[in-house]
Amino acid sequence: MLLAASIFLITLIFIIWQPKGLQIGTTAIIGAIVALLLGVVSFDDVKVVFDIIWDATLAFIGIIILSMVLDEIGFFEWAALKMAKLSNGSGTKIFFYSIILGAIVSALFANDGAALILTPILLAKMRILQLNTKTILAFLLAGGFISDSASLPFVFSNLTNIVTANYFDIGFKEYMLHMAFPYLVSVVVSMLVLYIILKKDIPKTVDIDLLKNPNDVLKSKTLFQFSWFFLALLLAGYFIGDNYNIPVSVFALGGGVIFLIIASAMKTVEPKHIIKEAPWQVVWFSLGLYVVVYGLKNQGLTAEIAELLTYLNTQSQFLAVVGTGFLSAFLSAIMNNMPTIMVMDIALEGIKNDAMIYANIIGCNLGPKMTPFGSLATLLWLHSLEKKGVQISFWSYSKFGLIVTPPVLFLVLVSMLPLP
Repeated sequence: MLLAASIFLITLIFIIWQPKGLQIGTTAIIGAIVALLLGVVSFDDVKVVFDIIWDATLAFIGIIILSMVLDEIGFFEWAALKMAKLSNGSGTKIFFYSIILGAIVSALFANDGAALILTPILLAKMRILQLNTKTILAFLLAGGFISDSASLPFVFSNLTNIVTANYFDIGFKEYMLHMAFPYLVSVVVSMLVLYIILKKDIPKTVDIDLLKNPNDVLKSKTLFQFSWFFLALLLAGYFIGDNYNIPVSVFALGGGVIFLIIASAMKTVEPKHIIKEAPWQVVWFSLGLYVVVYGLKNQGLTAEIAELLTYLNTQSQFLAVVGTGFLSAFLSAIMNNMPTIMVMDIALEGIKNDAMIYANIIGCNLGPKMTPFGSLATLLWLHSLEKKGVQISFWSYSKFGLIVTPPVLFLVLVSMLPLP
């Protein structure tokens, strides 16, 4: 296992480091090629990996395209300004409203969409409000955390959700019914824990008169109004598609492309710009890193994890659920949640316990917040902030994540258990 572990570790280091602008997808593909050349994985393994991730990756691209078009027409900026105006100048209300907005965006547009689209908007508004550095950092940390902790309710809310739902043939409605309550618990508990930890940096009042009127940022009020209907129609499509076993990516990618065509026809966005700026590196990141991690599976990592999960399953349901959630959270924090979800899904395949499957998703969605490299959303979030001149050190982020994540994760996992 030493060779496979070395390839994975070196690949992960370069993904985090990104020397001389080396992009994350390029690094992951290089790691996959090295794994192939050294015999850690085979071409048949690559086919297996592609079969696991293709739906999740295409769905992600579709959601991001839709998010980028909505961002271009002012949809998210309107929402952020509306949230600020509703606060009536209360710093505490703005803090809670911004988390709620982040939770909604994460649920409907995936955690990566929330990190990529909403973070720059909130940062710009906080600078207009002339908030101090500590306050801005508090709001950013809260927004970054909620982007992952709120990515639970729908299959498309996180790549990990799609991968697991496909792997275990979990339908859209079935998944939503299982995760609706944990999602609500995660949002409420996250807000409370974040407020307790960050309240000293939250101002009592802010001057919201410095902000624009929400309607003034809309490029096309007609398209903005139509977008609400389109989103409702798209969500209905997911439910209809569930009855016919249609892949999530058909609606996510199809919806993104259709909305891009409509916005282009209305002369509101430039399609070439949207296509060019879409995060295509994520496609290569998903495929490459999964291939690298499949080498760890070939070397026996999955079998060892399966033994531990089997033992947990023989204990009480409490230990099985909480143990699975914290195991996947810990692995996600140290080796990224994308490879972790695949390894854990494979390890759980022979264990007939649905609660452990959902606990694995929760762990892989929340656990990454303990380190800066735990999830793709966090890497994108930190990179986005860095481009805006905001630096968050490894230790500062990790200290925050290690304080906030465990209590939220524990309570969300417990919320899945039946009442005694």
